[in-house]
Amino acid sequence: MSVAWKSFGGSKVATAVSKATSREIMGPKKKHVDYLITCTSNELMNLSYMSEMLLARCRMPSWVIVSKALVTFHSLMSNGNERFFQQLAARTSLWDLENFLDKTAVTGYDMSSFIKRYSKYLIQKVHSCREMNYDFCRAKRGTDGVLRTLDADKLLKAIAEIQTQIDSLLEVDLQSSEFSNGVINSAFVLLFKDLIKLFACYNDGMINLLGKY
Repeated sequence: MSVAWKSFGGSKVATAVSKATSREIMGPKKKHVDYLITCTSNELMNLSYMSEMLLARCRMPSWVIVSKALVTFHSLMSNGNERFFQQLAARTSLWDLENFLDKTAVTGYDMSSFIKRYSKYLIQKVHSCREMNYDFCRAKRGTDGVLRTLDADKLLKAIAEIQTQIDSLLEVDLQSSEFSNGVINSAFVLLFKDLIKLFACYNDGMINLLGKY
């Protein structure tokens, strides 16, 4: 079964990753991202292999490919099976884009700055999951939600992590002039959804905190 997966499933994943992170200046195509999301729920799927394929795209010199790889990672974190996010959180290294610079195009300089900020937020998102052992954006909310039921010590740690993650997200600081770029539009949708969920978690945490003191 594993041999069959490597020859068939592995090649299909590699193809989907390549097509999702093509050089077209538009967001990753939904059908390719949806295929990868579906794959994360397949127990036979080697999630590390999928991550390696995307990380390889993050090492490319093109801002288009790298930014679309980050958007694809973000989509899988948000909508894929939680095993995918847990696998990312368990890794000792991810993408290192602090010094990324695409000099091949005029837009490369501006987009390189966006990539640095966006990748920093995603790293923080993974770090928070590693520290708390769950994703704030997918945590149960409401009266019996995760942040409403934590004890004082865990609650204070969680609130601090949420604040750090929100700060990192806001530092992406997208400008209205950038929204003509399809790749940034895709990232913005995911960031906006994260922000709403993070604020909801923060609100739950503060309600719990006020009830304790």
